Amino acid sequence: MIELGQTPAAPAADLIRDVTEADFMAEVVEVSQTTPVIVDFWAPWCGPCKTLGPQLEAAVTAAGGKVRMAKVDVDQNQQIAAQLRIQSIPTVYAFWQGQPVDGFQGAVSQGEVQDFVKRVAALNTSEADGLAEAVAAAEEMLEAGAAVDAAQTFAAILEEEPENAAAYGGLVRAHIALEDLDQAQELLDNAPDKIASAAELEAARAQLALTRQAADAGPVADLTAAVETDANDHKARFDLAAALLANDDAQGAVDQLLELFRRDRDWNDGAARAQLFTIFDAAGPQDPLAIAGRRKLSSMIFA
Repeated sequence: MIELGQTPAAPAADLIRDVTEADFMAEVVEVSQTTPVIVDFWAPWCGPCKTLGPQLEAAVTAAGGKVRMAKVDVDQNQQIAAQLRIQSIPTVYAFWQGQPVDGFQGAVSQGEVQDFVKRVAALNTSEADGLAEAVAAAEEMLEAGAAVDAAQTFAAILEEEPENAAAYGGLVRAHIALEDLDQAQELLDNAPDKIASAAELEAARAQLALTRQAADAGPVADLTAAVETDANDHKARFDLAAALLANDDAQGAVDQLLELFRRDRDWNDGAARAQLFTIFDAAGPQDPLAIAGRRKLSSMIFA
């Protein structure tokens, strides 16, 4: 019997699918725009995979439709494995909004599997407790430039709920806005284990990294001239993206990094892709620039 307020579990066939290179874009990248998708990279000969796979399936089914699962046989889908740089199996990635956002390699305990699935499922939920309005108010303060007031409000929320990821990430971003980067770093380094990998903290961590990079950004005009002179000067194009970002031209930065990825995706150990993910993480999953940028990058990766 289903109690009032509970969501019926979706049929396993709708939640867990075998996915190939032919339908990876549709079943993983596109589906993850609205529902997180856990991808289990496995092979029939892999012993640990035979234990991990059923544990993941059970946890995904128990989540009642908040997360889906795709099973990819790496022997039959070597191109996907190569593109995502799968070095060993089992490897598990969580996709959200078209990009990998979490994951692990190797066998883990059943408890760790359940915690992982719960964490991924939470990507698609919003704050519903009594502190949500206070978090929203603090975000409005930060957006309006009242970083001190925002920091005080976020800190007050954390006194009530120390593991409130939204407030913790907001406090870090408030210190970044106040140019107190050392304090922002200290907060990230000492985040509670339960929320250390939360999306809100990952976004703050990405924003801090971009802020530090901005301090070393070169002049836009000189870097633009260098790229126009030699379109294959990848270092100049990468630096131009950093300079544009430092000058509040995020769209221009994303465009340059996408062009760099198109020309040479492996340059400097995939620096363009890594920087794009940093920008997208800092912007947040609902930011229009991040959504469009992720889709363009995904189409290049899986083309």
